[in-house]
This record gives sequence, structure tokens and C-alpha cells, in this order.
Amino acid sequence: MPVTVETGSTLTFDRFWRWLKRHSNCILRAGTPDCFLYDHEDLHWHLEEDDDRVPTVQLVRGKQILGEVVIEVRDVLFVQQLPDPDEAGQFLFELVGGGDEPYAVYHFVLAHGFDEEGGHRPQLKQ
Repeated sequence: MPVTVETGSTLTFDRFWRWLKRHSNCILRAGTPDCFLYDHEDLHWHLEEDDDRVPTVQLVRGKQILGEVVIEVRDVLFVQQLPDPDEAGQFLFELVGGGDEPYAVYHFVLAHGFDEEGGHRPQLKQ
């Protein structure tokens, strides 16, 4: 599905990834066009990079990995932020790739938008 790019709402992947690692408790959903991982009060998100610096997003219960998204950074051209069309107050971040017709190769839905200046302290889920 083609993506409409909104002016002024794009980020580089590196900038987005650094920010996302500080906001892992704010992730509500992550995935690809073929799979979705949903947050739940019993679960937490673990974001890391392997030895080759490949970003990995894991959804974990205790010590058990329930789902994992491995991001092929070379497939990502940029990250686009927009209000989530399905849920008011949530923000959709599309990691856009593709050739002639860009499309979202990965996506994240967060409880708030990208704000490098502001922020909050990480806290445990209740």
C-alpha cells in the first residue's frame, strides 16, 4: 500500500531509534504489514541491537520472548510520524521503505508523539 508523505513529519531512522529506546514503555503496538505485536500490562518491550548493530524489538513476558521484530535498516528510507487514524491521542510511526512506490515496512504506535525536548521518566506499568 503506497504511503502519503506529510511535509515536516519525517525523521532519520537513527534519530527515531535513539528516541524510541528511551520510550519503550510508551509503545502500544509494533509490527510489519504481515504481523502485529500488541502491548499488555503483563508484558514489556525490550529494544536492543545485536553485535552487527541490527535493531531488534522484543515483546517479553518474564524471561519468555513472545514476539520479535528484526529491523532491516537498509530497507528503511525514513520514519514518518502522524496521528493514529484509528485511535485519538496515539501516534503512528511508519518506517518507510520501497523503491518507486514507498510503503511502511515497519510501524510503531506510541502513546505520544516525537518530542526530543520534552519527555518523561521511564516508569513501571501498574
